[in-house]
Amino acid sequence: MKRPIAFHTSGTGYFEDFEVGARMRHARRTTISEGESHLLTKLVMNTADGHFNAEKFPKGGPFPNQLVFGLLTGSLVIGLATQDTAEQALAEVRLDGLRFLSPVVPGDTLSAYTEVIGIRDAEREDAGIVRFKHWGLKQDDTLVFEGEREVLLKRRSHWANR
Repeated sequence: MKRPIAFHTSGTGYFEDFEVGARMRHARRTTISEGESHLLTKLVMNTADGHFNAEKFPKGGPFPNQLVFGLLTGSLVIGLATQDTAEQALAEVRLDGLRFLSPVVPGDTLSAYTEVIGIRDAEREDAGIVRFKHWGLKQDDTLVFEGEREVLLKRRSHWANR
C-alpha cells in the first residue's frame, strides 16, 4: 500500500505554522560525551590540541577539561531544534551569525531555544523561507551558542495532501 508523503511527518511545521516573534523551548536535551567530542574533532581534521590532548590542560589553568569543538556544540543545538523547525524542510538555505559564547566540556548537557525572526516567500510557490534564531544553554543555564538559520519549508496548501 502506497502512503502519501505527508503520512511520514507530523501535521505541523509547515511554512504557514510560523509567525515572527514565536518562541520555542525544545523538549529534548543532550549530554556531550568525550568520545563524541574527540570523534568529530578528528573527523574534520581540527588540529587544535585543546579539543583532544589532555596534556594541554595543566592544573589551575583557565579550563578544567578538554573543550568541545564549537561546531559540534552548534550542530547539536540546531539538531535539538530541528524537530520543531525543520520537519517539513525542503532545504537548509543559510546559517550565519554563529557565536560560541562560553566553553563547553564533555559531560555538559545542552538545551535549545528558538525564536522566529523572519518569514518570506520563496521563489517557488510550494514553499516559503523562515529565519530562526537559535540559542544553546548548558545545564547551569550558561549561554554557550547563538546563531541564525534559514530553512525552505513546505507550504501546507501544496504538500499536505500529497
